[in-house]
Amino acid sequence: MLQVGLMGGTFDPIHYGHLLAAESAREQLGLDEVWFVPSHHPPLKPHAPQASGEQRLEMVFRAIDFQPHFRAMPIELEREGTSFTIDTVAALREQYPEREFAVIIGADRVNDLAQWHRIEELARGVSFIALRRPGVELDCASLPAYLRERLRICDMPQMGVSSTEIRERCAAGRSIRFLVPDKVRQFILRNGLYGA
Repeated sequence: MLQVGLMGGTFDPIHYGHLLAAESAREQLGLDEVWFVPSHHPPLKPHAPQASGEQRLEMVFRAIDFQPHFRAMPIELEREGTSFTIDTVAALREQYPEREFAVIIGADRVNDLAQWHRIEELARGVSFIALRRPGVELDCASLPAYLRERLRICDMPQMGVSSTEIRERCAAGRSIRFLVPDKVRQFILRNGLYGA
């Protein structure tokens, strides 16, 4: 069975940190592919994304077009509404029964994993890959046993870049070169995203 990592997020915009995280998980844990799943509106983020779903998906396509093991999946954008992982995984498992899925999360999400929508049901169908992040302490011991046994930890080179920082740099007229793939940078500039 093919092993697929699911990397969800707003990708507002996607940047090299996202790509490095996906490649680290793929390489270290032997995943066949990583699928990037831009969310319509994630339940744990208070504000809607600044770029449209179509623009964010296009940036993902542009960012990963060189990587044969990466795919963009518009499933949450097509569904609209709040993006619950359980609904996405259920739909993907039905569409792709020959694949096993692992949800890739940052270390900061591990601590609230037990509060995710229908988490027990979700954990029966997927495993979780936690990526270490600078300054974030992994508190796996506080997780219920059913989550601890479904969680794998992945190391990745530290890269201090965030979508928030990129949006702020654009708004201030500062360069985002080398923070995002050049095709993404060109798309942001051409479309005047984030005040660029």
